[in-house]
Amino acid sequence: MELTMQKKVVLGLQHTIAMFGATVLVPLLTGLNPSVALVAAGVGTLLFHLVTKQMVPVFLGSSFAFIPVIVTGTERGYSWEAIGAGIIGAAVLYIAMSIVVTFVGSDIIRRIFPPIVTGPVITIIGITLAPVAIGMADDTWWLALVTLLATVIAAIFFRGLFQMLPILTGAIVGYLAAVLFLDEFSFSAVGEASWIGWPEFTWGLGNIEWAAIALIAPIAFVTMIEHVGDILANGRVVNKDFFKEPGLHRTLLGDGIATLFAGLVGGPPNTTYSENTGVLAVTKVYDPFIIRIGAVFAIALGFIPKLAAILTTVPVPVLGGLSIILFGMIASVGMRTLVEAEVDFKKGRNMIVVGLILVFGLGVSGLESPISIGDVEISGLALAAVIGVVANLILPMDIEEVAPVTGDETVSAELD
Repeated sequence: MELTMQKKVVLGLQHTIAMFGATVLVPLLTGLNPSVALVAAGVGTLLFHLVTKQMVPVFLGSSFAFIPVIVTGTERGYSWEAIGAGIIGAAVLYIAMSIVVTFVGSDIIRRIFPPIVTGPVITIIGITLAPVAIGMADDTWWLALVTLLATVIAAIFFRGLFQMLPILTGAIVGYLAAVLFLDEFSFSAVGEASWIGWPEFTWGLGNIEWAAIALIAPIAFVTMIEHVGDILANGRVVNKDFFKEPGLHRTLLGDGIATLFAGLVGGPPNTTYSENTGVLAVTKVYDPFIIRIGAVFAIALGFIPKLAAILTTVPVPVLGGLSIILFGMIASVGMRTLVEAEVDFKKGRNMIVVGLILVFGLGVSGLESPISIGDVEISGLALAAVIGVVANLILPMDIEEVAPVTGDETVSAELD
């Protein structure tokens, strides 16, 4: 069926709505500018489509995986320019991996980052963010709970497009509750903002701190796995193999260039969005041109300061209520990754790999004094990913099964 331009515009706007909530939530949680995030997502999506021969119907938005290290970076006193340099470092890793995949093929990604490594690493992202969510909700619990309840109801009981936008639904309900019942709520910032204006970009590499780059850039290895999964899922929905054409090397390169742009203008790192793949599945309209229309809408929204002002008036407890469900879902996705891959936990080597990732990731993230090499701070998430990759590659596959636990017996595993 041939769609008119009017229908394509409406479908494109729908894609913008699908990515909007998550894309603006990341800068609100980290202190970055939501208007810049929208522009970075829109331009990043267009750059991605250019690199991938305009074949892949993917929308890029703000990545949640980078929230812990960006928050840590601000707590350590790094400037926004230094954090931007770290994001650019992540983009460089993406581009480097795309070059590697060009010469050795996509199987190397699956070999280095199998589900037994990526599952627990993703789980760590959600768990380490849990204190952030509770801390934001602690100020006014009733408002956080109203937001959380509305989000859960939308996710479970709503149907169609609204079921795919539970975060946006929860945010609207929580915001309205704050307007009606929160005494200190104020619209003054909205009234002072203009309708059209230039976003507050943080241009260039004004302050390079290698410690910030070492903290932020390695998270790219985590989001690469998310990228692979999203491209596979997108291909299944539209019934195409994007690993073959345009190729995983091009999709990785597109993601890297989009994140490079985000780092240069002061936006959060970009990643492929499964929310928009869900929209494709519902509408069964797979034209990449419609995604590009949505990207243009995202850019246009970024140049409306009044919208940015409204976003900055969202009370912290509302963000806390949204974060409780979001961060919990991130942790659950990690566990689901292990289940769907049918990882056999009767095998001692699998328990060792997952155990090492969890202990180092959570343990190092919880330290009052971070682990450092010189002036370079090592994040728990990056350390866990590296240890998991190395352990999975070097541990033999023929480790015997773990003996069952009965009574007071201890679990033991013999290594051949």
